[in-house]
Amino acid sequence: MQHTNQQVKSSLLWSAIDSFGHKLIGVAITLILANILGPSDYGLVAMLTIFIAIADVFVNSGFNSALIRKTDRSEKDYSTTFYFSLVVSLVAYGLLFISAPLIARFYEQPELVKLTRVIALTIIINGLAIIPRTKLTISLNFKSQAKANITALIFGGFIGLIMAFNGFGVWSLVSQQLVFAGISSLMLNLLCPWCPREAFCKESFKELFGFGSKLLASGLLDTIYNNLYGLIIGKQFSAAQLGVFNQAKTLSLLPAGTITSVIQKVTYPMLSAMQGDSEKLDNAYLKSLRVSCLIIFPIMFGLCISAEPLISLLLGEKWQESAPLISILTMGFVLYPIQVINLNMLQVKGRSDLFLKLEIIKKINLTIMLFITVPIGIKAICVGMVVTSYLALIINTYYTAKLSTITQLRQLSALFPIGIITAISAAIGYQLGSGVMENWLSLITMLTTALLSYLILMVIFQQSLIIEVKTLLKGA
Repeated sequence: MQHTNQQVKSSLLWSAIDSFGHKLIGVAITLILANILGPSDYGLVAMLTIFIAIADVFVNSGFNSALIRKTDRSEKDYSTTFYFSLVVSLVAYGLLFISAPLIARFYEQPELVKLTRVIALTIIINGLAIIPRTKLTISLNFKSQAKANITALIFGGFIGLIMAFNGFGVWSLVSQQLVFAGISSLMLNLLCPWCPREAFCKESFKELFGFGSKLLASGLLDTIYNNLYGLIIGKQFSAAQLGVFNQAKTLSLLPAGTITSVIQKVTYPMLSAMQGDSEKLDNAYLKSLRVSCLIIFPIMFGLCISAEPLISLLLGEKWQESAPLISILTMGFVLYPIQVINLNMLQVKGRSDLFLKLEIIKKINLTIMLFITVPIGIKAICVGMVVTSYLALIINTYYTAKLSTITQLRQLSALFPIGIITAISAAIGYQLGSGVMENWLSLITMLTTALLSYLILMVIFQQSLIIEVKTLLKGA
């Protein structure tokens, strides 16, 4: 299924509205809640994140990616996916309900029994929206998804804020997540009405699971290891320290994750439609990388140099310990768009087996790094995350080079100049702004100087990329 330029333009716009609107509203709500609640409340919810995330991976099982990639998908495929996801979500909730006392004893936090049993309801609720969300993605209809997500976020945030102001503590965060999941699922089903019309089909299941099983295994590994830090910090340290780490990780990943999700949502189905034309696919892939880094690199470096005054202004002194962690983590998450787009190429090429293989290799590296850094402390853990991120980039680009003309050297030559220009601009901004006493003035000085330096250097040394972006925007 080929998509027209108008469809791509519209989908990119609404995907951006969805992601940026979602994140901006979410950040605003989080900032208010974080000033009312403390790190301990956030830490308790973070302790459960790994269990909810693992359950969601099983509910999905890579079937949505398999459906998006499949060009001759049928109603049997949709119905089979729905039945499978529904059963798995119910089983997952049941297991978490039974395991709640064990989770509470593991963390030595008795209140986690009730928290687990309530927050796990989001697994079932989210499972009911898998097919509408997938169908909307296939048709590049991100407008409906934006409406559902932003509306749900506003209502969820409203409920969370009311409860926080009235002293409900950690239950404010739990209620926020439940309301968001419920309204989002309801709206997606209303905007894309669908119900199963076929019985469960074994042949369809085998085909979808054949592709999705590798993504399930790699997604499971990725989810476990992404949340393993929270598990270890929650066990080895305190709920408050976990809250500080989790807030730093969330804020550090926010810019790169948001922008990358916009590009990924559009490029995966778009690149999947180009899989029959290797040259066109490779060119579109490299262009996606360069445009992503052009935007994300300066934002991440800006967050790195301004973390201290930014946290003081937005969250206050009780969250100040997260500032140095943010400065460290941003240097790892700056590679996030490159990682994601490289992994997208493996899926587009149908090599979910390689996807799984490289995830295993990367997780072995991460495990070794955890053994080294955990005894040293939370800052060391963050440094270890940065190191493993760069090692993962080497592995990802190696496999991409095997499936396309985009070699590691070609990627490096395309992206390295942008990185160097960004680093120089950030250094100039930090030098001029770090000596300013007032937080707000220091923040403005750093970011303004860094941005102006970046724009000037890009115009001087990367004119071809600027022209390419302008052409892309005009032609979209």
